[in-house]
Amino acid sequence: MFGKYLWHLRRTLRRIWVRVSAFALLALAVAAVAPLIGPAVPPGWGTRLGASSVEQVLTILASSMLAVTTFSLSIAVSAFAAAANTATPRATALLQEDPTTQNVLATFLGAFLFSLVALIALQAGYYDEAGRFILFAATGAVVVVVVVALLRWITHLTSFGRMGDTLDRVEAAAAEALAERLAAPYLGGAPLLGDIPSGVRPIAADTVGYVQHIDMAALAACAKEAGVRVWLAALPGAFVHPARPLLSIEGAAPSEDRVARIRAAFSIGRDRSFDQDPRFGLIVLAEIASRALSPAVNDPGTAIATIGRLVRVLMTWSEPVDPEVNWPEVVVPPLVASDMIEDAFLPIARDGAGVVEVQLRLQKGLAALAARSPAVFGEAATALSASAVARCRAAGMAPEDLARVEAASRLIRVGLPAVAAGER
Repeated sequence: MFGKYLWHLRRTLRRIWVRVSAFALLALAVAAVAPLIGPAVPPGWGTRLGASSVEQVLTILASSMLAVTTFSLSIAVSAFAAAANTATPRATALLQEDPTTQNVLATFLGAFLFSLVALIALQAGYYDEAGRFILFAATGAVVVVVVVALLRWITHLTSFGRMGDTLDRVEAAAAEALAERLAAPYLGGAPLLGDIPSGVRPIAADTVGYVQHIDMAALAACAKEAGVRVWLAALPGAFVHPARPLLSIEGAAPSEDRVARIRAAFSIGRDRSFDQDPRFGLIVLAEIASRALSPAVNDPGTAIATIGRLVRVLMTWSEPVDPEVNWPEVVVPPLVASDMIEDAFLPIARDGAGVVEVQLRLQKGLAALAARSPAVFGEAATALSASAVARCRAAGMAPEDLARVEAASRLIRVGLPAVAAGER
């Protein structure tokens, strides 16, 4: 598990300004050190290889890169808006962290700053003949990097921000978060096997927001110092406020300083994060399917494709996972399969109650999960399957369509392995 500061560093490195700043600093460093490398250049090379033309090349580079950077940024913003309008606003954070987009924008801006600083230095007489040759060679390398970035950008734009690309990103984020949780199902703490004992002292949050990350090592250190046991009440993704406990303490009452340290172990933000929160990825996928099923969009094909992606993500949870306990002082509740099933499929069952194609795919997806992992998903899938049939009946689905959905639902209840029979 990532500690709090490492988690913050990991999130910071995904931001676009980090790459832009790094490329810009590298460009400035290249322009600045050119005179220092100049003495290593054999005499006369600058004249023979046309280093005197570097000023014209830099002028062209500076004027074109500013326009290309502005245009590329407008394209990226348009892609973010398109993803928010066609899929869900919750998915735009993943597009903003796209490394190809960040690298391309950073390359363009870095090339602009490099050419601008080099032109200023040239006019100030900063370079001698050897330095101009080094600058000429560096400019040639920058042009090559810019051309490669342009080719990557053109290829990337064919899919960036489209529905399929957005779904791929959300699915990957959900699968990664679930894999991390399955590797540490209790975040490295001890499993909560029953109810929290009576007589514990709750500690609530001092702010309102969503738990984005929990520093288990810091939490366990506080508990060990105080000689108490901590019962976690809010997992990543939980909405907390001063009236809801983050955790409960079994043992002596902690001091105010220790309470502050305990609260500091929780990173709370205004929005949910995909990190440490596998349910959020499922919720975002379900939101995309619900929007596709709205009367304004009327795109059941996207909902059907999303069901397949949800099944693919949840299929990785094939059996109960034995926990590895690193911090026995912290007791953590489990990830509940019924919550995951409801997060993923309940909105689709509700909003697609009158669409037989969606309902058939939903029933087959639930049957696949129940057949693959009966101990994990059997009960939850059966309950949601029955609820979906009831919603179809209440929505007034045609009798022949309802009969097909009911037949698909019976595959779960009787436990037939022939889930793929009649696959669409």
